[in-house]
Amino acid sequence: MSVQQEAVADGGELEVWIDQDLCTGDGICAQYAPEVFELDIDGLAYVKGAGDELLQAPGATTPVPLPLLTDVVDSAKECPGECIHVRRVADGVEVYGPDAE
Repeated sequence: MSVQQEAVADGGELEVWIDQDLCTGDGICAQYAPEVFELDIDGLAYVKGAGDELLQAPGATTPVPLPLLTDVVDSAKECPGECIHVRRVADGVEVYGPDAE
């Protein structure tokens, strides 16, 4: 089953956030999913909101568009800082990232 199929089967919208305290600034996330992640002038990665606005508040989340889910999940898996968290909106359970069950 693909990542997208799993997400649909789980019946939930997903959101992603980055823990900047753990971010190493490697930019792997921005390479995988530039529509969702971007490095700021401080060298750390942030998620983007509507209109490509960087969401710099601690714990800021953005929805994961289903067509980009595989790229976002790959970012979480490859992140050397283990700082990318993908969770279900409905119950807040992390499904990809360092705290995933």
